[in-house]
Amino acid sequence: MSPSEFPDSPGPALFVVTGAGPVGWTVAEQLATAGHRVRVLTRSGSGPSHPRVERIAADVSDPARLGQLFRGAKAVFHCIHGSQYTARAWAAELPGAEQTVLAAAAEAGAVVVFPESLYSYSEPERPMTEEGPREARGGKRGIRTALLKARAASATDTVSVVASDFFGPRVLGAHAGERMLKPVLAGKPLLVVGSADQPHSFTYVPDLAAAMIQAAQDPALWNRVWHAPTGSPLSQRSMAAALATAAGVRSPRVAALPGWALRAMGAASPGTRELAETLYQFERPFVMDSKASEMALGLHPTPLMEAAAATVAWWGDQIL
Repeated sequence: MSPSEFPDSPGPALFVVTGAGPVGWTVAEQLATAGHRVRVLTRSGSGPSHPRVERIAADVSDPARLGQLFRGAKAVFHCIHGSQYTARAWAAELPGAEQTVLAAAAEAGAVVVFPESLYSYSEPERPMTEEGPREARGGKRGIRTALLKARAASATDTVSVVASDFFGPRVLGAHAGERMLKPVLAGKPLLVVGSADQPHSFTYVPDLAAAMIQAAQDPALWNRVWHAPTGSPLSQRSMAAALATAAGVRSPRVAALPGWALRAMGAASPGTRELAETLYQFERPFVMDSKASEMALGLHPTPLMEAAAATVAWWGDQIL
């Protein structure tokens, strides 16, 4: 995407990114590298250090402030998640924040692009496609279903780009994040949840960011749910092996914590109980099909070993 693709703009297009986690940060970096102006909004004023990136401390619950900060933006990439990985936090924080962002974006005439998960998919036992049912109920899954329905009902243009479990630079709190990278790089045994050998889709965060940016460009892609380009499913054992190969270390010994054990632990640990809610994703095949979206977006997933090498390189920089 280049500034010339927006002929009504006298200069580089302005894009707003809310949040600077792995998704928001990567979206901002890709936009800035492409020559656009980027305004990153976080509570702390964090974000990529780049001459085209403006970092502003702001609270997305303040509609008047958002109205000012969204003015002139072509698109808003809303990449903020709950303060805690709990259904209670999500229910208290996410719906209101999305409605505030949607209202401010409508005033600015900007489309809102959301990263989305597979939590709402109500038939996860079969390969999940863009046309699959998203009617999951209860807990965090039900909250994601409600958020998607609210976006569809909004008068503001939106587009949601679904990803499976993240991996890549800046990914920490994920099954293929620090839980996997730390033991792999240290040459220690790896403990995973559910099963080590069931096929599971993993999405490389830069591929998700590229899909979100591409979807923002074309109004014909708006008001739909798309899938981020995602490679062939891997077992957790295979993902660990790919990361080990990229790091030049021996593949780790992998053991799995069975679902019954994790659920039993959840009786005494709220955090473990929240994790156990999504065990179905790791006890059985959990496969996302992105072929239709790849065709519509003109994008393809980064080859696994290239993505694994970039992931390991980022982690190596943190260690050094």
